[in-house]
Amino acid sequence: MLDQYFDEVKKEFSLGINKKGHPFRYITLGTVDAGGIPQLRTVVLRQVQDDLSLRIYTDSRSSKIAQLLQNPTASLLFYHPKKLLQVKVTATASIVTDPTELAKYYTGVQPNSKKDYTTAQPPGATLSNPDEVSYLEATHFFTIIAFAPTQIEYLQLKRPNHIRASFTKTNDEWEGRFINP
Repeated sequence: MLDQYFDEVKKEFSLGINKKGHPFRYITLGTVDAGGIPQLRTVVLRQVQDDLSLRIYTDSRSSKIAQLLQNPTASLLFYHPKKLLQVKVTATASIVTDPTELAKYYTGVQPNSKKDYTTAQPPGATLSNPDEVSYLEATHFFTIIAFAPTQIEYLQLKRPNHIRASFTKTNDEWEGRFINP
């Protein structure tokens, strides 16, 4: 019975990258800063690998990179409002550094989105006016963060009973159990 919930998670992850407007496309990423304060932001799910590794694109100068280099444990939160389905993922993050792989995926970024990785100032830099953003012509700061899930929690809100299950990865195998909602 647990398999159907795990399969649903995999299906929803896939729809998040393949179906326009799917709620799993935009997810919440949680990291911890150097002061131990949790930091949350919305990111775009870009890839789901066969092993359920999840990938996002970002500017290599962003604060999330520094935070994940210091503490690679991350949390990702997915929510589907129509299905009342929440999926929480605990993962170990790694920064993709292979120039060939980065070039391959950067080439696939939509031209109007490439500017997001070419700002002269790093993300979070102070501006006196939003129109001050300037872009570099020949340089970009595109990178990929890969998240290897270690735990996935499924919560389906429904009546008469909510369904909550936890899946833990041990030795490349996923083991599930129901938990009290």
